[in-house]
Amino acid sequence: MTIQRMDNVLIVVDDLDAVIAFFVELGMELEGRMPVEGRWVERVIGIDDVRQEVAMLRTPDGHSGIELAKFHTPQAVRAEPQDAPANTLGMRRVMFAVDDIEDVVARLGTHGAELVGELVQYENIYRLCYVRGPEGIIVGLAEQLG
Repeated sequence: MTIQRMDNVLIVVDDLDAVIAFFVELGMELEGRMPVEGRWVERVIGIDDVRQEVAMLRTPDGHSGIELAKFHTPQAVRAEPQDAPANTLGMRRVMFAVDDIEDVVARLGTHGAELVGELVQYENIYRLCYVRGPEGIIVGLAEQLG
């Protein structure tokens, strides 16, 4: 048996409102936001006394999602520096295909995002960049050319 699809990626955050606004500006759609607690979630994630708020965002095509979680109890812990470089072990970024990369970078800049490196062109195929948004989240952007 094979997997059916990749449904979502979880990002644990401290400022849920700021991160939601960042991803909505990118073009994702907020599906919902709700508190999550109880024995069922404690059993799934292996942590006792969990109380969190989660938000689900979807790409416009409905195929991919990001789940954001803000832990109220127990308090979230930071496993690395907030602005870890791209070669740090672990999940480093989420990549999105966009129509107008310069417009997206400018709009995300209003939410505090900054280029990690430079906006570059790969042959005549893509324009690419990484931006660091709220809480050090790195988002890759790719605009297909031609």
